Amino acid sequence: MDQIKLSAHSLNLYFGEKQILKNINIDFPENQVTSLIGPSGCGKSTLLRCFNRMHDLSSDARIDGAIKLEDLDIYDKKNSVTEIRKRIGMVFQKPNPLPKSIYENMSYALNIHQFPKNEIPKLIESALRESYLWEEVKDELKKPAVKLSGGQQQRLCIARTVVLRPEVILMDEPCSALDPISTRKIEELIISLKKDYTIVIVTHNMQQAQRISDKVAFMYLGELIEFGSCQDVFQNPQNELTKNYVGGHFG
Repeated sequence: MDQIKLSAHSLNLYFGEKQILKNINIDFPENQVTSLIGPSGCGKSTLLRCFNRMHDLSSDARIDGAIKLEDLDIYDKKNSVTEIRKRIGMVFQKPNPLPKSIYENMSYALNIHQFPKNEIPKLIESALRESYLWEEVKDELKKPAVKLSGGQQQRLCIARTVVLRPEVILMDEPCSALDPISTRKIEELIISLKKDYTIVIVTHNMQQAQRISDKVAFMYLGELIEFGSCQDVFQNPQNELTKNYVGGHFG
């Protein structure tokens, strides 16, 4: 039986009068990779951003229902957004290193969360190793992060997320701006990271979803159409919409 790390219950999201997400119910198993797939505009990234309260930044956003990190209701007003984002980290579509050195990119969040100063170098090395980047940058930690290649920048952004030891990592199309070699490195990294983290990833790449996913959720027009094991969704979909989408006959 899968241990559930993150879940959404009767989740609805509105921007003003327009409903974007419609009655989403989904459980994300611990230490597995779940891919959110579906056509552009179907609500995948919008759902992903609900999980660490990114929509708090939109004044016209309104959410009904519940999202739970184990037993914690993340939209309960008494829960700190900063603490939730420490436990549920996010990696964005385009690498977004800070205009600082590699080391300062890594230490920034640790300083904000007041980690002991003497522990910071060890934590940084550990996260860079975990993100397959240490051997490439260990002698250049003072180098501006923006001087790294695109693939290295994205691995730095992943390292910057894991340095806080979150329980869940959200990834919004993390390979869309990368070449095939960098993409393969990120995919290998994702598979490696799931032993310590629960990962939810948005991807438009069906081959990528098949390579890295344990579970797959297919969305269409703001609804969750089908959710199951990667093999079931791709090899034996139960819904006609899913069948057409994964078969390349959609629309």
